[in-house]
Amino acid sequence: MDIKPRQLEIMEAAGQLMTESGYAALTTKRLAERMGFSEPALYRHFKSKEEILTTMLTHLAQSMDERLTAVSEQVSDPAERVEAMFESHFSFFIENPHYLMAIFATGVLDQTPALERGIVALMEVKRRHLIATIKDGQAKGVFKAAFPAELLTLIAMGTFRLHMLRWRMSGRSFDLKKKGRILMKVVVELIRAK
Repeated sequence: MDIKPRQLEIMEAAGQLMTESGYAALTTKRLAERMGFSEPALYRHFKSKEEILTTMLTHLAQSMDERLTAVSEQVSDPAERVEAMFESHFSFFIENPHYLMAIFATGVLDQTPALERGIVALMEVKRRHLIATIKDGQAKGVFKAAFPAELLTLIAMGTFRLHMLRWRMSGRSFDLKKKGRILMKVVVELIRAK
């Protein structure tokens, strides 16, 4: 997906509005005011608020795929790679909390097929990279082979999502990386072959 610089600015402004004041604050009128132009000018870049959110999700999925591919190429040990993947997520969301707002907006705003597809695509990127790492770890005797890699992947992904939700709901009041590292080490130990 080719996102133009102005579209990226609009997405960031939309995310900032949601981060500052909640989902209800994201209106085309407020967003246009934030950007310093009229609502009709906003519609030249995006057809709707939903399109802004779905584009944010698509952009996030592409970014995540690139980051996780880089981690997979740089970290050979499967256990360390799982931790590095989540470390990458923590760093990204600390720098870009507005993308987290877009992810969780799908649970608050009216669910539409486009938003559902965006979330499913995002989850699939993470699942694909994580399951490959867990299967690699099972083949190397690092992770338990008694359980399907798909189930171990779901445990890791669910733990991550809950941790991110807690961080968002707390107003980002705790050290995401510090607590996240501890949590992911526990997950790795739970799935590690003994």
